[in-house]
Amino acid sequence: MQCRTPDSVAVDGAFVEASQPAKNYTAHPLTRALWLFAALIFSVFTGSGQALAQDDESYILGSGDRIGIQVFDENELTMDSLIGDSGVINYSYLGNIQVAGKTTKELENDLIKLLQDGYLVNPSVNVSVVEYRPFFINGEVNNPGGYPYQPGLTLDKAVSLAGGLTDRASRRKMYLIKAGGDGKQIKVNMSARIQPGDVISIKEGFF
Repeated sequence: MQCRTPDSVAVDGAFVEASQPAKNYTAHPLTRALWLFAALIFSVFTGSGQALAQDDESYILGSGDRIGIQVFDENELTMDSLIGDSGVINYSYLGNIQVAGKTTKELENDLIKLLQDGYLVNPSVNVSVVEYRPFFINGEVNNPGGYPYQPGLTLDKAVSLAGGLTDRASRRKMYLIKAGGDGKQIKVNMSARIQPGDVISIKEGFF
């Protein structure tokens, strides 16, 4: 014997469950806030990563950079090399190669073409910067000197690498001499972008 439940209806003499109305689910405000915060953090980090990747791809090699060259399955063609003042490195089989003034991608393409000319059929080449040439910071920082450049470097980060500002430092008297420029000092703030070979001067403040 079939029993009728409060949520059943009669169909052809039999009782079946009636369809229930859809529940209107609303996320808890705290849950929504956490999801929005997570999405914001993700967008910040992915955006920063893309910016650094683009910065690295557009980086122009120069004297003082140490680069790594890898050729797949060719150990004798894999090497690290410091770029000297001439901007030239000596590479196995190929001799002296001009590398300064090029991006890593441009150098990769050059090496592929040269290796295809009588050496390898289809070479797979990767060029990376092992260590960037330094920038320089002097004046009112705790550890003045030269430090390896990092993609995305700002004056704020450069000061941190140099141990921070001294108690006498002025935040209104910070200057930059751009590498390859006219040698003139330009006034900058903590968000200024720093490039390889730049010279930063932090002046003393008068209190």
